[in-house]
Amino acid sequence: MTTAWSARELERICSARELQIATKRADGTLRRWVPIWVVCVGDQVYVRTWYRREDGWFGQVLGSRRARIHVPGLEVDVAVEDVGEDKTELHAGVDAAYHAKYARYGGSSVDRMTTDAAAATTLGLIPEQGARAGETP
Repeated sequence: MTTAWSARELERICSARELQIATKRADGTLRRWVPIWVVCVGDQVYVRTWYRREDGWFGQVLGSRRARIHVPGLEVDVAVEDVGEDKTELHAGVDAAYHAKYARYGGSSVDRMTTDAAAATTLGLIPEQGARAGETP
C-alpha cells in the first residue's frame, strides 16, 4: 500500500541537492546506494536518468518497482511508478522543476535531463505505508 508524502518529508526531499536511491531485490535486500537528482512537482516526487535503459539502477528499479531513498534526515521505502511514457503535461512540470532547481550546475546538464529521451525515464516515488525507515535529526 502507498500513502501521501507528509509536508515535512517533502520539505526534506525537495530541499536536498540529490537523493540516494537503493533498489530492492526480490528478497527485499537493498542494492548499492546511487546518488541522483530529485525534483518535486506539487506534492509528488520525481527522478529521471539521462536515457531509458535496462541496466544500472534504472533498469533494476523498473524490474522491482520498489526502492529505498535517503536524504539528510529521512530514509523511506517507496513504490516506483513509471510515468515517463505518455504524460506530456507532467513532463512540462518536471522539466520546469529540473531547470529551477539545477540550473546553477550548468545548462548542458539540465538540458540533457529535460530532453524527450530523459522525460521518457520519469519515475514517480510514492512512500509505502508503514514502510518509512524513519526520520533522523
